[in-house]
Amino acid sequence: MPATKKTTAKRPAAKKAAPARRGPATEARAFQRGTRQSPYKMRLVIDQIRGKDVNEALALLTFSKKHAAKQISKTLKSAVANAEQAARATNAALDVDALYIKHAIINEGPKLKRFMPAAQGRATPIQKRTSHVEIVVAERTGR
Repeated sequence: MPATKKTTAKRPAAKKAAPARRGPATEARAFQRGTRQSPYKMRLVIDQIRGKDVNEALALLTFSKKHAAKQISKTLKSAVANAEQAARATNAALDVDALYIKHAIINEGPKLKRFMPAAQGRATPIQKRTSHVEIVVAERTGR
């Protein structure tokens, strides 16, 4: 059997990846992943603050009885701190009181699968749900 030589066609040079596009300096975001609370319960709280000013949202979260409010409050404070840091890095003026919640969403995280003993030696599956919190704050213009 004759040995055949494989010909390798030269590929065109790979294009350099364009730098990741970022929003304006007046916009910042924060994530909290793997929060040990079901997305349904978290969405009840996040729906109340979507589109509100940051100060108003923090006041609402501070006096909420829901456990999710504490987790969302942490993420919101982180987003505000990220906005301040980005403004400081670009030497831009930022009015923290003019920030509002532009985008707030809860996504489902990985489920922790457990089993609970049941009657007659059986076991029933339990799904402990987790959530991902994503908040984007931006500076409101025209005020």
